[in-house]
Amino acid sequence: MSRQVITQGGKPAFIVIPIDEWRRIESTLEDRVDVAAVREFLKNPSETIPDSVLAAILDGSHPIKAFREHRGMTQARLAKGAGTSSVYLSQIERGGRRASRKLRVKLAKALRIAPELLERGEN
Repeated sequence: MSRQVITQGGKPAFIVIPIDEWRRIESTLEDRVDVAAVREFLKNPSETIPDSVLAAILDGSHPIKAFREHRGMTQARLAKGAGTSSVYLSQIERGGRRASRKLRVKLAKALRIAPELLERGEN
């Protein structure tokens, strides 16, 4: 590897290297950051959101509906699992009603996800 050392005040201050060498170093550093992030996630795994669920939410679906459909559940089955009615659940999914925190916890348990994932500007 060729390099040029630039000094200031008699001490090395900068190193100039070929661009291809810099790109190799930069790629190596990025790979190490990615590996560290994966290792950290594997130590403390958390709930991840599948692409299809995220896309549905970004397209305007209520998070409850997006996760329910991802799990292949009907409104009736989810409502029963959370101890509410399918009519009320339908109103929540359409945005006509708001789910209480207590109900979101029950829905999340039935969907096997963290309750925070069902929040949509609700108190």
